[in-house]
Amino acid sequence: MPIRSNTCRAVVVCLSALLPGGVCAEGIDTEHLFGFMIGTDVGNVGERELQSQTDGRFAKNGGTYRAAGQEFELEFVPVKNVRVELGTSFASYYIRSVAGFGDRRITSWEGVSVDLRYRFLERDESPFGFTFAVENHASRIDETTAARVRSYGTEFTAAFDRELVPNLVLAALNLTYQPEWTRIVGTRAAEQESTIGAALGLMVQWRPGFFLGGETRYLRRYEGIGLEELGGQALFIGPTAYFQLSRRTRLTAAWSTQAWGRPAGSKAALDLVNFERHQARLIFGVNF
Repeated sequence: MPIRSNTCRAVVVCLSALLPGGVCAEGIDTEHLFGFMIGTDVGNVGERELQSQTDGRFAKNGGTYRAAGQEFELEFVPVKNVRVELGTSFASYYIRSVAGFGDRRITSWEGVSVDLRYRFLERDESPFGFTFAVENHASRIDETTAARVRSYGTEFTAAFDRELVPNLVLAALNLTYQPEWTRIVGTRAAEQESTIGAALGLMVQWRPGFFLGGETRYLRRYEGIGLEELGGQALFIGPTAYFQLSRRTRLTAAWSTQAWGRPAGSKAALDLVNFERHQARLIFGVNF
């Protein structure tokens, strides 16, 4: 136990040393604090940002499964409590000998997205912050099988957060619903599916501009957009770190692993049919 404790302290010291000494505390801003979740802050009026988000998803039933996504986004705040985000993404897949999947190795432009957020409650003026987000996206590559498709989806998120210890410890809750419509190119095959989920996050500010914590997400995948038939469920757990590199730049890194899961009709300990074993995310942003 002492060795583990000393190792954890050493890691924290090394990571916090990456921060420039000029970064100062100005209250917690949760807009980009988390990796797989969102906070309730939306930025200040007139604020503009460019963001790069890199995603990795690894391991399914047998064989080799690697999926990577790269999204570039422009964010701006036109009026108080409203944030708009426009994005375009690219995807790369390497799938070989995975049960139920065709072998594929492709890299291609994936699609576009529009994310709108409205903050109903400010954390500093209410018992908790509350923001509602709607993200619409259109894709030409299936996010799971990498097949050529015409896919349209929406993600509705109700986000809540609260500072448990002012300027030190913050907790967040996300509730999500994601309906998706997909048609496979070159065939008449079409399908509808939906995912609901709940996520909890806790972040601690170890020093001004450096946060370390974790996120826990529980997801349920259904056939049909009305949650008609359960396809599977999974619980993801992993660490998240946030670095305020300078007054204009930031970096968020998160890793999430499937701790438990079960596809419908199975007694397996993990759901590697509907979800991956590991997920990773790296977000870099610059304010201009």
